[in-house]
Amino acid sequence: MTNKLNVAVIGIGHLGSRHLKVYHELSDKINLIGVCDIKEKRTKKLADRYKVKLFTDPKDLIGKVDAVNICTPTTFHFDIAKYFLENNVHTLVEKPITTTVAQADELVKLAEEKKRILQVGHIERFNSAFEGIKHFAKNPKFIECHRLNHFPNRSLDIGVVMDLMIHDIDIILGLASSKVSEVRSVGVKVLTPMEDIANARVTFENGCVCNLTASRVSDEVTRKIRIFLEDAYISLDYVKQEAFIYKKHRKLISKHSLPIEKEEPLKKELESFIDCVQNNTKPIVSGVEGRDALMLALEITNQIWNNKKTT
Repeated sequence: MTNKLNVAVIGIGHLGSRHLKVYHELSDKINLIGVCDIKEKRTKKLADRYKVKLFTDPKDLIGKVDAVNICTPTTFHFDIAKYFLENNVHTLVEKPITTTVAQADELVKLAEEKKRILQVGHIERFNSAFEGIKHFAKNPKFIECHRLNHFPNRSLDIGVVMDLMIHDIDIILGLASSKVSEVRSVGVKVLTPMEDIANARVTFENGCVCNLTASRVSDEVTRKIRIFLEDAYISLDYVKQEAFIYKKHRKLISKHSLPIEKEEPLKKELESFIDCVQNNTKPIVSGVEGRDALMLALEITNQIWNNKKTT
């Protein structure tokens, strides 16, 4: 029988609290040995609730953990992930992987050298609806993504491209399976100094075109993707975890609901990380995919703000 992993969660904000809850539910597979955050008062409440040890310095976890889950603000991702990889600890880091491509490349190289798992938290890859359609979505011609959310009052150290759009960037890079040939982006700030609404049109070398829209100042929550193929059209709703495929039949279009077994994406993501560590298999979203998504997200973000400077 495989030994249970010793795991700790670093960064106990909104997202880290959710990760902590799921790891607690996975106690048959892992030993949740601690939570780590500089905000000691808030973290102690959660440590007491889940009966785990409280740490305020990530370095104190060395020798006690096999794997860590990093949910800190993005600016801390690189230093923390690098430290644990250097100390031979498997690492899951939330998206975006780092703040720069050079940092991401260093983490990828380090994980390879240390033969440790480096997974990036692009959760939509584990959405049951996406898993249900990905085998149908071969050679897409046009992809349209809409990701709209209420103002979060968190993740305000990054703009909406890094906060929300990057989920869809990761998805389209996987679906298109081609190099990017052109990017055109626009965005505006509304409630923060960074872009709160953004739109990008991404063209790939194989001819596939993607239109992405993200907003964190919306009155409604929408997370949808539409994928147009040669002879079919797929509509997916991440929130409802449902998907439909539309096919041309003579002069009519038929609509079919794809069978989706609804499950919690975060639980599937963390279970996948545990499985990768225990069986030494490549993550669905490794450091390489995380780096690629970051690279395109940075290009979109930089284009938005460079355009602002010239107008």
